[in-house]
Amino acid sequence: MSSQTPVPTRRLPPKNARFAIVAARFNEEIVEKLLAGCLTHLSALGVTADRLETVRVPGAFELPLAAQALAKTKKFAAVICLGAVIRGDTPHFDFVASQAASGIQQAALNTGVPIIFGVLTTDNLQQAQDRCGGKHGHAGERAADAAVEMAAVLAALA
Repeated sequence: MSSQTPVPTRRLPPKNARFAIVAARFNEEIVEKLLAGCLTHLSALGVTADRLETVRVPGAFELPLAAQALAKTKKFAAVICLGAVIRGDTPHFDFVASQAASGIQQAALNTGVPIIFGVLTTDNLQQAQDRCGGKHGHAGERAADAAVEMAAVLAALA
């Protein structure tokens, strides 16, 4: 893991900005921790519950399509994708992780809406736990920071 994660800018979310979160159900224990941290952090940044929408999908592979559908509604300043892909004994990990990342990026480019990659891709369960409130911080909180910052950047550019 890189130790060079950027320091959050602590920008305020644009006034009345709405945010969507797409959370995978696969590796649910980890994703629930990511989601809880993300929601708590968004609240601390001033995003009220009435400005949030959470959608569940089966797994990380399905995140891009749901994120793109949400972004196309133009109701959200940013969409956050949360999931966990943990390496197993087959190449399945490589395909899912790669396509989730690629699909999320493509959905953002297709819609012009920031779609945040809050998907853990780890070699084992311990590494995932270390990244959702453990010794490597909280990826759900970092995803919330990225969503707010990107919403503010794009609002300023508009």
